[in-house]
Amino acid sequence: MDHARAAGYPLSYLPRDLTSGLVVFLVALPLCLGIALASGAPLFSGLLAGIVGGLVVGSISGSSTSVSGPAAGLTAIVIAQIASLGSFQAFLLAVMVGGLIQVILGIVRAGSLSAFFPSSVIKGLLAAIGVILILKQIPHVLGHDTDPEGEMSFTQPDKQNTFTEILTVFEGDIHLGAAAVGLISIVLLAAWGRVKLLKNSVIPGPLVVVLLGVCLHLLFQRLGGPWVIQTSHLVQIPVAETAKDFLTFLTLPDFSQWANPGIYLAGATIAIVASLETLLNLEAVDKLDPENRNSPASRELVAQGVGNMVSGLIGGLPVTSVIVRGSVNVNSGGKTKVSTIFHGLLLLISVALIPVYMNMIPLAALAAILLVTGFKLASPSLFRQMWAEGRYQFLPFLITLLSIVFTDLLTGILIGLGVSLLFILNSSLRQPIRRIMETHVGGNVLHIELANQVSFLNRAALDQVLNEAEPGSNLLIDASHTDYIDPDILSLIQEFKTKIGPARGISVSLRGFRRKYHLNDEIQFADYSTRDLKDRITAQQVLKILRDGNERFYTDNRLSRDLGHQVNATAGEQHPLAVVLSCIDSRVPAELVLDLGIGDILSVRVAGNVIGNKSLGSIEYGVLVAGVKLVLVLGHTRCGAVSSTVHLMCDHSDPTQVTGCAHLDSIVHEVVPCVDEEACEHLNEMNPEDQELFIDEVARRNVYRSVHEITARSPEIRELVQSGKVMVVGALYDVKSGKMEFLTEEHGTIAADTATDSMG
Repeated sequence: MDHARAAGYPLSYLPRDLTSGLVVFLVALPLCLGIALASGAPLFSGLLAGIVGGLVVGSISGSSTSVSGPAAGLTAIVIAQIASLGSFQAFLLAVMVGGLIQVILGIVRAGSLSAFFPSSVIKGLLAAIGVILILKQIPHVLGHDTDPEGEMSFTQPDKQNTFTEILTVFEGDIHLGAAAVGLISIVLLAAWGRVKLLKNSVIPGPLVVVLLGVCLHLLFQRLGGPWVIQTSHLVQIPVAETAKDFLTFLTLPDFSQWANPGIYLAGATIAIVASLETLLNLEAVDKLDPENRNSPASRELVAQGVGNMVSGLIGGLPVTSVIVRGSVNVNSGGKTKVSTIFHGLLLLISVALIPVYMNMIPLAALAAILLVTGFKLASPSLFRQMWAEGRYQFLPFLITLLSIVFTDLLTGILIGLGVSLLFILNSSLRQPIRRIMETHVGGNVLHIELANQVSFLNRAALDQVLNEAEPGSNLLIDASHTDYIDPDILSLIQEFKTKIGPARGISVSLRGFRRKYHLNDEIQFADYSTRDLKDRITAQQVLKILRDGNERFYTDNRLSRDLGHQVNATAGEQHPLAVVLSCIDSRVPAELVLDLGIGDILSVRVAGNVIGNKSLGSIEYGVLVAGVKLVLVLGHTRCGAVSSTVHLMCDHSDPTQVTGCAHLDSIVHEVVPCVDEEACEHLNEMNPEDQELFIDEVARRNVYRSVHEITARSPEIRELVQSGKVMVVGALYDVKSGKMEFLTEEHGTIAADTATDSMG
């Protein structure tokens, strides 16, 4: 698909784009007329805005699915500005000014602000439009057309509201012929979406609905009586008798008003509101796009701005991206902006060449299309999804939805954004930082990790965290991932570090602050092994450090370490706490799986973690010269050295002949005593799982044996172990989970002795 796009417009998209453009055109036609009527503007101004939205905006826009035209969210502003400026012609000049401002906003990339719109508000907008479409189209489906199609405010021009209008309909104000068209259309659309044969048909269901509506209208004219669908229930495009008459529908702006300050105030108002609505609708339509494409927001502002300049120049209403048309476009299978442009071309053709035939379409058929679209937008699955995401997503979503339904589109969006802002502020006040209690080799440290942006709003929360620190504790304030820190926050940190902290016996360390903040990195706790720590720590405490380190590793809570600081601190000398004898296996790096820093351990690695002269010499150096308190023999599951030994032994093979390794005998010789010869005879009869368990058990016994051999072969280490100054323990690392099974020195020695006696 990407290759096809790179080569140009893929022709395989053309049928879907054309049929989608046709459906959007059918829906947009009454909406353009209705919004113009609701705005108190000439009917033709709505049609012109729809044409410009399709042809001009559609051509410039980078969105594949968004459709532009006159917007219901601007009706109140249009009414107010026409009244304020005194004439529709002066208002058109304001529309042009607004378009110019939008172009400038697009050039300075103001569209990037759309990234800050909360998804809960956008989804609330989608659901609200769906609910409004359902509620507003019920009267139109049943032939009650006292309010213009496209009117979406709660309080309506006929002094009713969304709900009382529905009650009025069910009290008896139903047109028999129009209701028949509307209900049949809904049934047909529902079947079209469920029946596989119809769903996969090239012909879109909405087109069939419109054609059926026209046929029923002509049939009902023959039947007469209550079945006849009058003009008030049909599309009503102004009809021009000649081309000259058509040109009279165009209205030029009143350029003589250019010095009127009210023009520029109105233009700025239109630009801001139209841009806000466009960016929100653009985000919303992108969320509906099955191909998950992102529309360039700043380019969209430029496209809308050019569109409004053209629309104002020829007598059209202001345009925005419109969610109703965009959602119809997506649901109809539109692939590219060709569908948008095609819908604009059809609007132009219909009003210029065939208005008489377009005026045969019953509004009830078009209302049915919108009502079904509403059910798709406000689907129960969307409500379930938002509920599952928790109250901080669900409440802004629900408040946005209810605000739009019970006020109007613009007011509801502003309320939704305001509520989301409150939730964001509340979240920032509650959790501006990440707090982690870390256990370093030198003790516990409260690690305070600052967020990417730390504003004055976070001062109270940070102050609370600092004041809750226990006297005598260690604090690490980490700004490693922070781009901006408010001066008030810097002042708070500086005061706590230099005055408040020391007065309470709290040691405050800093890390990652940029040079411009004049807070230098300073670590005041031992995040590596020091001479003082090594001298006063016991073997049991070292063992606990290793246990805790592995727990942090396999639970993914590793300490945040300043390795550069550790490199500098250990450059002169080292004071390791333990010797770790581990296998050379690449999956078991001791420092990582024990979550240790530079200088914390002496690492001895040999295949199979076996004891030989060289490995024992290294261990003795660590205990007798470096003065470590603990020796850890670290084996692991699925050990290659153990597995090879088992198979070689069970097959009675020679290691050198099989592997070509002339010096492997010494390693195999150390592992062989751990293999049960009787069980070995049945190795080939075992299934893979049993073989793995058998080999892992040999690896465990091998750890026990190495623990025993260290004290058996080294009298010096044995003496230190017996006096309680040093511990030699074993551990088996599970390569699948990252977890270690620690084996105490006593149990390890007993098990090793037993294994040696029984197998030796």
